[in-house]
Amino acid sequence: MSVLTEPRAGKAAKSWNTASSAPAALRVPVDPNRGRKRMLWVSAAAVIVALHVLAFAGTDFDPALLVDGWQGMARFISDAFPPNLDWETVIKPGLDATLVTLWIGLLGTTLSIPSALVLAVLASRTTTPHPAAYQVSRSILSFFRAVPDIVFALIFVTAVGLGPFAGVLALICHNTGVMGKLWAESMEETDQGPQQALSTAGASKLQQIAHGSLPLVIPQFVGLLLYRFDVNVRSSLVLGLVGAGGIGLLINQAIKSFQFDTMLTHIIIVLVLIIIVDQASGFIRRKLAV
Repeated sequence: MSVLTEPRAGKAAKSWNTASSAPAALRVPVDPNRGRKRMLWVSAAAVIVALHVLAFAGTDFDPALLVDGWQGMARFISDAFPPNLDWETVIKPGLDATLVTLWIGLLGTTLSIPSALVLAVLASRTTTPHPAAYQVSRSILSFFRAVPDIVFALIFVTAVGLGPFAGVLALICHNTGVMGKLWAESMEETDQGPQQALSTAGASKLQQIAHGSLPLVIPQFVGLLLYRFDVNVRSSLVLGLVGAGGIGLLINQAIKSFQFDTMLTHIIIVLVLIIIVDQASGFIRRKLAV
């Protein structure tokens, strides 16, 4: 019996030794830069904390003031409820102004497409014809993005007067900068194989862009365009506060005249508009993704 069991024991011992040595062979080597990376993370966290401390101090961030001012907020909300639901003086003018707000956002988005597309092609490293054109177009896009749309609205109000036209012009300028940058980045991230193949076949730069780059990014272009339309509808509401028309102008007038119940009605109308626009744009984006 001992002769029969000894080989089994030896085999079992050999198997145990192999199993015990396996983790050592599969052990992950220690990263020699682990300590340095840890210090970088700690330093980054310390910098972020320091920046937030400075931000709290610079903005006088004090939640205690909000707690102490609850009576003022309660009084403001009590004056706004119930909302004024008079059709002739409140709801009908509010719906008409909301439609104007929607038109401002629509025109501000669609009319900026040609300028944004041209600047995006010039501002993309894969489609720009010359480094100088790249730098100039990037600078123009940066300028349009840096100037807020409400500042553009104030400028155009002084030029064309009060009304929605100034709001449309303001959105065209600002949306050109934002959408042009997003489109340029989309073109830089696409596969350059088709464009290189067209270049090898002797196609011109314009043909390479039209048949090689743009067809690949059309879905991204449309998705970003719908997103910007959603944003521009909200922005057109704010532009109305500076005289650029739309329901924002009515909200501003209601606040200045202390008609907070009328203000609340207009805000509810705006909320309904934003929900409709958001659902419609989301539906279209889902259809494009299929």
